[in-house]
Amino acid sequence: MSPPVEGLAIGDQPSGPATDTGHLHRLYRSLCREESHGWSFLGFPDHLGQVVGELAPLLGMFVDHREDPYCRNLFDAGTQEYEEAVLEYFAALAGASPGEVHGYVAASPQVALLNGLAMARRGLPEPSVYLCEQTRYDVVRACELLGMNRVAVRARPDGTMDVEDLRLQTRMRRGAGAVVVAACGTPLRGAIDNVAELRAVAAASGPVHVHVDAAAGALAAAHSDPVPPWSLAHGAHSITLSGHSLLGLPVPAGISLVRREPVTPTPSGITLPDHLVVGSRSGLGALLLWTRLRSLGRAGVAAMVARCQDVAAYALEQFEAAGVSPERLPGSLTVTFERPPSWVVEKWRLHCIGDLARITTTGPMTHTAVDELATDLSAARQKVAA
Repeated sequence: MSPPVEGLAIGDQPSGPATDTGHLHRLYRSLCREESHGWSFLGFPDHLGQVVGELAPLLGMFVDHREDPYCRNLFDAGTQEYEEAVLEYFAALAGASPGEVHGYVAASPQVALLNGLAMARRGLPEPSVYLCEQTRYDVVRACELLGMNRVAVRARPDGTMDVEDLRLQTRMRRGAGAVVVAACGTPLRGAIDNVAELRAVAAASGPVHVHVDAAAGALAAAHSDPVPPWSLAHGAHSITLSGHSLLGLPVPAGISLVRREPVTPTPSGITLPDHLVVGSRSGLGALLLWTRLRSLGRAGVAAMVARCQDVAAYALEQFEAAGVSPERLPGSLTVTFERPPSWVVEKWRLHCIGDLARITTTGPMTHTAVDELATDLSAARQKVAA
């Protein structure tokens, strides 16, 4: 382990609060300067800007949720009602009424994913998890942590799951139960699986639960025209969503939604455990999401997504002119293109997989940022370092 940066080490005695505040202010100004140029992290864009100011009062609160959002007890500080409002918003976004699903706001999309997969395997005999070979690593890791058997399914050229290979794989394990993880926003191309199609194919071979990993693409998919078949309205049993990167929250927050099923008592009369894989949890993420969503409203979120989609369409045009063979799926905020030389990758901190690079048009991605990146891509094609 490398030693701490000079001046940041934690010593035996308390440090001067003014000195430490100065460190944090300098860090904040540095990040804001990069963000203002529009090219801070185009591979993993994020944006806070004015959002930090409106959310700052929440950092003075300690919010501990010890039950699910629908329970009230002595420890409830009145904040679970805010969580319920957030869940109602995301349930509607995913095509369900609040009474059709239960859920909660998790500390991150990864924790929400663990909850979704844990709920998915309940009631199935010996389920395997069917994953597309282009699924996010977080899904693979969640299966490892839960001890679930993984079955890789081939991907189509556009990154979606190959339906015929899924049919073959589930028939080979007929009757054991299948947890099919559909994607709404794959890591490279932002591809979206057809939930209804996957469910129909897998169900032909036995009991099935379709979980949608929509942490990367839910907001864009829900506001696209036409809306792709990605959600609970299209036959999914559970779904993991997220909004912190597009909404500009200062901390991660994930949302887990699962269709309500009748509570099954055990032989002893004790009901099955509740719908959470965690006990005590922070309520900060729910309050942050509520504050941000209220400040935008449904119309504001739709307008924000439309702006991001417009930038993505513009990027496709500019990158085509730069000669880097870009691709973009309908409605997606992701644009892929030929991987440029390392100096371009490092300058723009691009996310690269193999021979391809990508940008996601949230946060600092503007038409100006696209123009600057396109100029560098064109120069790189001409072997001229800008």
